[in-house]
Amino acid sequence: MLKDSPHKFVYNFFKFLEKKKGTETPLRVKFLYAPDEITDEDLNVEGDLDLSYTSITSIPDNLQVGGHLDLENTNIETLPDNLKVGGFLDLDNSLITSLPDNLKVGGTLNIKNTDIKTLPNNLQVGGFLDLINTPIAKKYTKEEVRNMIEDKGGYVKEFIYV
Repeated sequence: MLKDSPHKFVYNFFKFLEKKKGTETPLRVKFLYAPDEITDEDLNVEGDLDLSYTSITSIPDNLQVGGHLDLENTNIETLPDNLKVGGFLDLDNSLITSLPDNLKVGGTLNIKNTDIKTLPNNLQVGGFLDLINTPIAKKYTKEEVRNMIEDKGGYVKEFIYV
């Protein structure tokens, strides 16, 4: 992938530092410039992962982020299976069109300004759910959304914005 990439220099610079100084290549750099080099260890992020305002189009299965996952204003269209986010998950103004079943978000799930039309099975949101300016918000009340989520085995602990 990097062979023809205009960003080859950026990735090679971090790989150089990794070899010379023993510093790890930042995960954000791997996601953007060398996704094929992401390891199973990389998929368990203890803190935050900010990929907002990038050209990223996908993230790998089984990603677990202990803190916040920011995908605002990205080209992400779907999320991987088994995604777990301990803090907030921000998908505002992304190209996301669906959410995976069994999505677990410890904090707020922000999907405002997206084209998500349905909610997945077993959606678990420990904070707020922001659906402003989505097809769901235009069609359902917040009570109907909460009932729909609960009927599918999930929950939203805080307020739902429509």
